[in-house]
Amino acid sequence: MTARNPTSAIRRAARLTLLGVAIALGIAAVVTRWGDVAAALGRLHLGVVALATLCVMAAAMATMLAWRALLADLGSPLSVGAASRVFFLSQLGKYLPGSVWPLLAQVEMGREHQVPARRSAVVGLLTLALALAAGLICAAVTLPLVSPAAARRYGWVLILAPLLLAGLHPRVLNPALAVGFRIIRRTAPEPLSWRGIGRGLGWSLVSWAGFGAQVWLLMRDLGGTGWRSVPLAVGAFAFAWSVGFLVVFAPAGAGVREAVLTLALAPALSAGPALVLALVSRAIMTVADLLLAAGATLGARRQRGASAPASLVPD
Repeated sequence: MTARNPTSAIRRAARLTLLGVAIALGIAAVVTRWGDVAAALGRLHLGVVALATLCVMAAAMATMLAWRALLADLGSPLSVGAASRVFFLSQLGKYLPGSVWPLLAQVEMGREHQVPARRSAVVGLLTLALALAAGLICAAVTLPLVSPAAARRYGWVLILAPLLLAGLHPRVLNPALAVGFRIIRRTAPEPLSWRGIGRGLGWSLVSWAGFGAQVWLLMRDLGGTGWRSVPLAVGAFAFAWSVGFLVVFAPAGAGVREAVLTLALAPALSAGPALVLALVSRAIMTVADLLLAAGATLGARRQRGASAPASLVPD
């Protein structure tokens, strides 16, 4: 038997403690607003809510695949199972006070898969940047056509879309990363390729389609129909998330996302049903985070059990 490294044991205990706190706060985020959420759910069919939850989980999977594509492009390919465990467990960190916990969790958990800390940090930040760029692209394409009021009021956000895309061009991004790491006196990660950035952006766009499908299902159940419902659902949610992300003083965009989503959905839903949709959507997003983290953990345990030496498996 080999002696356990005390430092590793301490880090594992700290990680499990933070994970437990994050799960508790995630559950509390639903429980504390359960009165409002329950009233909102009363206006929706359970089957529709279940389908919307599956859409959110599929969208989150696409976001994970964008993160995985960037990581592979920098030289750290992970299996889907390993990537799911690191990514979905780290996402629970957003329920802790402060916005750095998901990134720190990715760095720490990535060490178990020999991913350098600087590589995990860069990929975590780039995944957010790609999600924001893809969300703003969806909003810029759809909202001026289906929700002019939202586009006029928050038009300044849409201007960021071409700026973000320009900044994510490899010829701009790689030199910028090199300068940044030189300033902090660290070795820069390997340069990103067109292929890696393109795959990441592609999966990010797919994720917004999934999130939009969630909104579309809920919107139809609340009476929002017509030709504009599909582009409105995708653009409204992508835009609401982007504004919530940019308003840094609101944890996970709380309050801001709901306000912008209610305004953006005005062409199809009145304020009451739109607020119901926003509340249910927030609860669905939290439940999906918890389910995906649990699924990734169970999957990792089963994989470890299946790969255990035969001598360690009981007869």
